[in-house]
Amino acid sequence: MSTATTDVSDAHPDALVLAPIFRDFGGRRAFSGRALTVRCFEDNSRIKELSVTAGEGRVLVVDGGGSLRCALLGDMIGKALADQGWAGVILAGCVRDTAALATLALGVKALAPHPRRSSKRGEGEVGVAVEVGGVRVHSGDLVHADEDGVVILRA
Repeated sequence: MSTATTDVSDAHPDALVLAPIFRDFGGRRAFSGRALTVRCFEDNSRIKELSVTAGEGRVLVVDGGGSLRCALLGDMIGKALADQGWAGVILAGCVRDTAALATLALGVKALAPHPRRSSKRGEGEVGVAVEVGGVRVHSGDLVHADEDGVVILRA
């Protein structure tokens, strides 16, 4: 089966589709993999910790609370994720260093760019159900993303 979101959606009419609110920032426009979820608000400590772990082709799905006040991902964390074999990031929040992110072998979908970095207070949760793009996503769900959107298949 193709991993194009249109084909996945056609093959699985009950698949979940994230609201079309995300913009592409990474060097990969199409990516897929099992979700690892993170919930954090204006603190990217958990994302940074995960960026140095083996990605194994997974997709980091981050509920950043939709904050437009700071970026949760930039070039250094993005490069670390790419180097560790993560397929991509779906981020309900902002990114920065967008020119550098566009050169990475990593899919990055986020709400908007923002120059301000987040705080690092050691807050956030990994592996919990998150709400992203109007859809509840669990770790282990299968994520398909491309220029047409993001489709989620339950684990």
